[in-house]
Amino acid sequence: MLVAWRRIIGLLAVLLAAVLLQGCSAVKLAYNNAPELAYWWIDGYADLDDAQSLKVREELARLQQWHRANELPRIAELLQRTRQVALADATPEQVCTLFAEVRKRFDAVVAQAEAPTVAVAMTMRPAQLAHLEARFAKGNTEWRQEWMAGTAAERAARRLKSAVERSEQFYGTLEERQLAVLRNAIAQSSFDPALSYAERQRRQRDVLQALREGTTTPPPGVAQATQLFRATVDRSITSPDAAYRAYAERAIAESCRTFAQLHNSTTPEQRERAVRRLAAYERDARELATRP
Repeated sequence: MLVAWRRIIGLLAVLLAAVLLQGCSAVKLAYNNAPELAYWWIDGYADLDDAQSLKVREELARLQQWHRANELPRIAELLQRTRQVALADATPEQVCTLFAEVRKRFDAVVAQAEAPTVAVAMTMRPAQLAHLEARFAKGNTEWRQEWMAGTAAERAARRLKSAVERSEQFYGTLEERQLAVLRNAIAQSSFDPALSYAERQRRQRDVLQALREGTTTPPPGVAQATQLFRATVDRSITSPDAAYRAYAERAIAESCRTFAQLHNSTTPEQRERAVRRLAAYERDARELATRP
């Protein structure tokens, strides 16, 4: 349950990232339908019963109302600031600052969703935990196929394809020299699928253990369950594995550097296209903040 909520929180909080893959009208449609989409996503993980389903639907609607009033204006401001500097070259430090701002929006929604997450998680039964564990296993198989299967060259090609698709949503068709930036970044990347997979499994074990502790008989108090939730989220954000923490820091630094290099390689026309896209997203965020 915790992992499903965390993913939905990310969906709502980091609208800036989500919109990169969609047109503006699709953003509005997806946002307005987010509670229903989120419900089915959570149910796919937790196999909710009737009482839990009602509670989750109610809380998702409340979360969206709060997000619409409190977070969308902040996201619009972030988009505006990004748009204002998008015509100039960028440094890795500026990109990392942007990432940090997005992260703050994520953290705000995590805090807002804490109480309802704990309330629902405390009602989960052993059969639901078994369902969640099986869903983790299915997702892990898909993850291995995406990131670990095939030769090194095949894995690099998949990563390049994904990076190009994301970038072209902003800049339009990339030129060869821009593709070279992405190829070089992937070739020099410290991405370690085995280490990433081990951390993924650690987080899943952590979630399952927290849920088992939160659904014991007699049940823990709300304060104790809340502590379990906070500790699990904290360990998800900052891994207790020192090797993974160092790896994650390197990955963030590499991503900031790559994004800056790619942006700095774009033409004036490509940057203007990015600015127009950002302006459209900003307009959508401001409109969504005041009405569906």
